[in-house]
Amino acid sequence: MDLTTLRAVINYRRSTAVLIGLLATTALAGPAPARADEEQAPEPPRVELVLDVSGSMRAADIDGHSRISVAQQAFNEVVDALPEETQLGIRVLGATYRGKDKKVGCQDTQQIVPVGPVDRSAAKAAVATLRPTGFTPVGLALRSAAQDLGTGATTRRIVLITDGEDTCAPPDPCEVARELAAQGTSLVVDTLGLAPDEKVRRQLLCIANATGGSYTAAQSAEELTGRIKQLVERAGDTHTRAPTVVGGATACDSAPLLAPGVYADREAFSEHRYYRVPIRPGQELRASVSMALDRPVNRDYGVLLRATAADGRELVRGADAGSGRADVLSAGLRWSATADDEDAEQTEESSAPVEPTTVCLVVSNSFAPRPGTAATPGMPVELTIDVVAAAPAPDGPDLGRGWVLLVLLTAAGLITGLLAGLLTRWWVATWREN
Repeated sequence: MDLTTLRAVINYRRSTAVLIGLLATTALAGPAPARADEEQAPEPPRVELVLDVSGSMRAADIDGHSRISVAQQAFNEVVDALPEETQLGIRVLGATYRGKDKKVGCQDTQQIVPVGPVDRSAAKAAVATLRPTGFTPVGLALRSAAQDLGTGATTRRIVLITDGEDTCAPPDPCEVARELAAQGTSLVVDTLGLAPDEKVRRQLLCIANATGGSYTAAQSAEELTGRIKQLVERAGDTHTRAPTVVGGATACDSAPLLAPGVYADREAFSEHRYYRVPIRPGQELRASVSMALDRPVNRDYGVLLRATAADGRELVRGADAGSGRADVLSAGLRWSATADDEDAEQTEESSAPVEPTTVCLVVSNSFAPRPGTAATPGMPVELTIDVVAAAPAPDGPDLGRGWVLLVLLTAAGLITGLLAGLLTRWWVATWREN
């Protein structure tokens, strides 16, 4: 065997040995850990439009056109402008039953476009065939629309367009909205009223308020189209991950330990709920709480957020803060775990690791239900917790404390008096000479 052939054999054997070694190492080490960016993609925004097709939608009082024709045109423009990532569904009520049997007519609600990526041509064709027909089962349609959207980690939205109040209660649509809010499914219902009727306005406002949505009166085709587009686009803007559900305790020592994040809970009327947060010296706790008024309550109510030590000493209490909405009450607080504490100084002087201070957050409310208002489930609570580096206090002249401050002030007074006396004598002497 010549030298060239011998080298080729040696290189081949080396390569084979390296390959076998790599395969053996992979087999022993197991599969590679999954990367964070390989997590499941977030859910797309999900919206369902719920359209009233009851007999009253025949009225031709919007820019000289019937209410249903204006709504159909608005739907067409919304479907054409729909963001690609948004999943849309369409449900109707009062669209098929032409008889007078109320029991049958009040079950008349159908989903004509399933929630999902939209076939624009099919969606517009389905809406174009609608003709005003029957009753107005708004409550049933809302409950069905919530089922159409399903549950998930992100917010879902229903946009209800109607010209009249529910004619089929029970279920009462306002009670259905409160029921949906109580389920904690992150469902928002926005309402659009097509008729200038005070009873309709009150009902639609109640539905929207119960779920954190909005109410709008649309008196023209342009207003209706613009508002629906705005609400559908808002679904993408507010498409955020739902808060983590947590259960507060009745005392600090048994309270759940929370990291920075957003949490959802429910609190009974006039209750105190406890949560714990670990804070290290040099860190600042920032916490806020919002409680939704999802049912009628008596006046003179409030929400209080307090931070206490584990032994019950109050560290700071949150001041009421406006949320910009009449159906939500909020409060917030800030507290720093400074290194000036005696315990913290002792820990810093030693080699032992710095132990965090356990701060108890206490959420309290003074709500009282009106007669006939259900007390369960509790009121929706959203708790936001953040822990950041404490901002240092601005430097300033150190005037001392206690007797040191008194001595400094006394000396300053004596020096000031002496200078004033000397200046006065000089001025008097000068005046006499002149």
